[in-house]
Amino acid sequence: MPVFVSCGPGLILFLHGILSKTWYKNAKMYDKQVAFTALAYYVSDFKLEENVPDRKEFVAVLAERHGEEIQARIKKGVAGVMGLGGLGSAVAVALVRIGIGKLLLADYDVVELSNLNRQYYFADQIGLPKTVALRDTLLRINPYVCLETINERLSEERIPLLFQGVDVLVECFDDPVMKPAALRVALTALKGVGFVGASGMAGFGDNNRIVTRRIHPRVYLVGDGEAEVGPNQGLMAPRVGIAAHHQANQVLRLLLGVDEESE
Repeated sequence: MPVFVSCGPGLILFLHGILSKTWYKNAKMYDKQVAFTALAYYVSDFKLEENVPDRKEFVAVLAERHGEEIQARIKKGVAGVMGLGGLGSAVAVALVRIGIGKLLLADYDVVELSNLNRQYYFADQIGLPKTVALRDTLLRINPYVCLETINERLSEERIPLLFQGVDVLVECFDDPVMKPAALRVALTALKGVGFVGASGMAGFGDNNRIVTRRIHPRVYLVGDGEAEVGPNQGLMAPRVGIAAHHQANQVLRLLLGVDEESE
């Protein structure tokens, strides 16, 4: 699958030969329409909707809310989100809302009805690739954010290749095999890159059992460390959301260098 990069309301660059004649011949009409409608908006500098504020308004409001110096540092930040389920979709929304500079969003799956109890998708997005559905939602929140979507099943070998340019990597996998694999990558192949993982958030247990723990310099783990999915203890929006926002806040702290003095 191609990688999409969207920076602003319309600039979509197609990597890996996506604009080649071969791609154009075989691409779905939806992809062609997205590509050239987006390009038209970018070239003409039109707004996507008449009531959408322009870029300067977005920047000014975020700077007013967060402080100019803080917002400038957030805007320079680049984070990668691996897995766009209950954790990853909520992490991405939180980071886009605060005006992060760029997000890399990776998942291979499609939106299903069973996802809607905890994941940031909508009923009319069922059947869409999660990368496409979440990208569209994030651009509705902030049409000027830079997004790169990676529609593939990640492996321990591919992670360092795809995410080598990020400041912080966020592990949001459902796959129990990939959770330790991602941590190994962070500790070996991506040294110096911030890492925020998660473990233990199933059910409806005590809110305050979900904590953020530093396990290594610039490496953090969110969760209660024990609540696994089981009978009468599924993954539900409230507790998954708490964990996701712990992760998003730790990404923010890493981007701002808040914890570096203690490390």
